[in-house]
Amino acid sequence: MSVLQAVFLGFVQGLTEFLPVSSSGHLAIFQKLFHIKTDFGVLFDVLLHVGTLTSVFLIFRKDIILLVKEFCGMIADLFSKIRDPYVVVISSAYRKFVLLIIVSTIPTGVLGFVARDFVTYASGSLLITGICLMLTSAALFWADMQPEGRKSVKSTTYLNAFEIGIAQGVATMPGLSRSGLTITACLACGFKREFAFKYSFIMSIPAILGAVVLELKDISKAEITGGAVLNCLIGMTVAGLVGFVALKVMIAIVKNKKYIFFSIYCFVAGLVAVIANFFV
Repeated sequence: MSVLQAVFLGFVQGLTEFLPVSSSGHLAIFQKLFHIKTDFGVLFDVLLHVGTLTSVFLIFRKDIILLVKEFCGMIADLFSKIRDPYVVVISSAYRKFVLLIIVSTIPTGVLGFVARDFVTYASGSLLITGICLMLTSAALFWADMQPEGRKSVKSTTYLNAFEIGIAQGVATMPGLSRSGLTITACLACGFKREFAFKYSFIMSIPAILGAVVLELKDISKAEITGGAVLNCLIGMTVAGLVGFVALKVMIAIVKNKKYIFFSIYCFVAGLVAVIANFFV
């Protein structure tokens, strides 16, 4: 993989990670069409996700700091509860937010681990990627038709969190937009649009970090060279910078219900991928 290819894939990742068009689907399509072979295989894609993850930390830094603080407080209170059974562990909205994220992460992790080999196989198939893009199109079209929900942290159930986690786990398939499916799932559960947006991207943090841990062992199997490491760093940097801009754009999209344009795009892109499958 050349530096130019690393920059290109980083740009694609940054642009499509937060827009509801499936970053994994676009990476799979471009790698297949242009015969780009990354140095670390799936790990390179995961590292690109780490690049865009920095954008999430920057945009939601205040919420993330509070969530980490409350998580530490919950751990301390759990030990205190051993001595005093009247200690209330979930004593604030942010503490419930932490627990909701944990509940969502469980089905995501299970599905991601179980389907890991199939996802790797599907990433090399334009047919599967194209079909998944068209499924994303249908989900976005449905989401655009939904009225404003009423649920915030306090009224969200743990069953809601589990269902959204399943959506995120399924979205590991190339062509299924993680942000598109999770925000759609949030809206289906009756979330306010602003809360759906925040929940979708904050819940991606443990999922992406978990994926990085699972892929770290691939480093020992790969031929690590200075050029390969440099390409990874360049791709991550480009993905992070472009992702920051894309995330800002996504905020406006969610507020103004403009999914229909991305629904049309995903359908067309999916159709092109399916047709290209028979000629590439």
